[in-house]
Amino acid sequence: MRYMFSPIHINGDNQGSIFMSSNLVTESWNKHIDICFHAICDFVAQGKVKLFYIEGNKNPADLFTKNLGLVKFWKFRDQLGLIFN
Repeated sequence: MRYMFSPIHINGDNQGSIFMSSNLVTESWNKHIDICFHAICDFVAQGKVKLFYIEGNKNPADLFTKNLGLVKFWKFRDQLGLIFN
C-alpha cells in the first residue's frame, strides 16, 4: 500500500534544537548527543517531519510541563482538544 503521508509537524520553542535537527553539521560540542537525535535528523532530511518554531509563551506543551494559570490552562486545553467533564 503506497499511501503517502504528509509530513508530521513538530513545534518547538528552542531555536537551537530546530537548527541542529535541520542542519546536518557535526561539531565537536554536539557529539555527545544521544543516537535518537540522529533519527530525528534523518526524518527531517527525508521530509517525514517538519520542525517549526513557536514562542515559549504560546507553546501548548506547557500544559504538561508547567504549573499554569487558569486562563493559559483553558487556552492550551482547548488547543490540544482535551475534554474534561
